[in-house]
Amino acid sequence: MAQNVRPYVLADNNWKSVKDTDYKVAILPWGATEAHNYHLPYATDNILSENVAIAAAALAWSKGAKTIVLPTIPFGVNTGQMDVKLCMNMSPSTQYAVLKDVVEVLAAHNIGKLVIVNGHGGNNFKQFIRELSIAFPQVFVCALHWWNTTDAKDYFKEPGDHAGELETAVVMHLTPELVLPLEEAGSGEAKSFKIKGLKEGWVTAQRQWTKVTEDTGVGNPTLANKENGKAFFDISVQNIGEFLESLAATDLNEMYE
Repeated sequence: MAQNVRPYVLADNNWKSVKDTDYKVAILPWGATEAHNYHLPYATDNILSENVAIAAAALAWSKGAKTIVLPTIPFGVNTGQMDVKLCMNMSPSTQYAVLKDVVEVLAAHNIGKLVIVNGHGGNNFKQFIRELSIAFPQVFVCALHWWNTTDAKDYFKEPGDHAGELETAVVMHLTPELVLPLEEAGSGEAKSFKIKGLKEGWVTAQRQWTKVTEDTGVGNPTLANKENGKAFFDISVQNIGEFLESLAATDLNEMYE
């Protein structure tokens, strides 16, 4: 294998190595391309999901799990942000079509497990997984939000919902060159629905983003620092890596106890 090639990253590898490797778990980072306040890049969700997926796969690989990270899907559901310049929307029906094609390839090559590492709050894969379980019963598909593996409040005072302290801190750790000085960030102040059911969350609806926030952020980024970002990134990678290792080792016919 060529020097510096990561054997668990498909994009790094060639047919010579791929054809002889018995991969057990495929990992699909899925993000979005959208505004993240004034200070974070449009690729924030892609940066986060891809880096977490690769680091977790590396950890699992080091423990003997044959994982393979697929190229990141860079577009997410941004139906509420169509009036924000160059927020790239992928409708849920399109997402399902893309995901179905990915699973079809995995099924054809006897890779029976897929983990979607999601980086965007607007993406929701639960119903897709239900449908895929009928279309491709030989492939176990699951999804996780990378930021949900541990309690963010143990690491951040105000994690935030979008471009807040959490995302800002982790991007500062991973790609500091893409983060503007925090004094250039907007406040991240956001409005909520005024009707009780919507406000409390037991009624769901699409938010119109530009009526919710002026700077596209939801959450105060000013407390962010790269040290907290690294700590949160590391524990997330550890938890996801351990999950990948366990999934790789588990027979699909022995998933319950």
